Amino acid sequence: MTQRILIVTCRADFHADFVAERIVTKGFRPFRLNLDEFPAAYALDLAFAGGVWHGTLTHVPTGDVLSIGDIGAVWTRKPAEFSFEHTELGPQERAYAAEETEHVLLGLLYSLDCRWMSHPAAVRASQWKGEQLLRAARMGFRVPDSLIANRPVPVHRFRAAAGGDIVFKTLASPFLGADKVDADERITTGVATTRITDDDVDMLDAVHEVPCFFQNRIEKAYELRVTVIGEHVFAAKIHSQDDARTCVDYREFSVDIRYESYALPADLARRCREFVRSYGLNYGAIDLIVTPEGDFVFLENNPGGQFLFVEQLVPELRMTDAVADYLIAGARGER
Repeated sequence: MTQRILIVTCRADFHADFVAERIVTKGFRPFRLNLDEFPAAYALDLAFAGGVWHGTLTHVPTGDVLSIGDIGAVWTRKPAEFSFEHTELGPQERAYAAEETEHVLLGLLYSLDCRWMSHPAAVRASQWKGEQLLRAARMGFRVPDSLIANRPVPVHRFRAAAGGDIVFKTLASPFLGADKVDADERITTGVATTRITDDDVDMLDAVHEVPCFFQNRIEKAYELRVTVIGEHVFAAKIHSQDDARTCVDYREFSVDIRYESYALPADLARRCREFVRSYGLNYGAIDLIVTPEGDFVFLENNPGGQFLFVEQLVPELRMTDAVADYLIAGARGER
């Protein structure tokens, strides 16, 4: 008997839309848990008896019922703030409700024996960029020299030792907290990776309040987005140096630059797969630089990174199918 696939995400998630549609076309029924509607639009009925949890999760608007014992695979796609039926909750009431809801949700998810993409504990353990760099270096990747400092003197010293420009980038999120506050409270929408040139060096004196992350600037021939999905490794070559606006950070998506499929060397593909697996993950989106000399340089791995924009530009990289097939294998009983 086949089981069901639980997708944990939010309403505004095109990745979940496409993968859920693909799962349906393959003859399986996903259950979507939108955290920005939870628990307001869902009814929980859980009981612990006989040493196991029994019960159901029902999406009230559609009447779709998910039996807890019928979950064969879980895709933890995207977080969101919880939603409660009564919108007039006071600050303390809302804080309590959010804490209790998170405790219930994670307690339920952690108790499941199923196929994961990826387990919440593995995702959390893998997201710290400082540790990623250390692990990547130990696994044979070339990693840029880096600095974290909250005073300007070490940054000036680091730049002088680099003998040229350095780059500033955020560690937690490029949105600078803009996604955590209301629109009328935002002072900026975020910052891309920023090159610090001679003209910008005076800006370094502002380093004070928050620890800031800097790296040596690596010359690029092009960049690679390597997406690991289960056993599969997909690589896209990004011609970021074709346009001045994407030279430092290719994520300026208003610029039309070339993307194409790329055949990774077998050893590099293996290391990318092993890097993702080393955290207990079954999904990872790795960013690499390729230098003019042909060296591969590790930047970071995002355990929940986007893949749809790459597949839309390089349709032969069938990552939506790979995610759907991985989850379907769990619904068929593979663990």
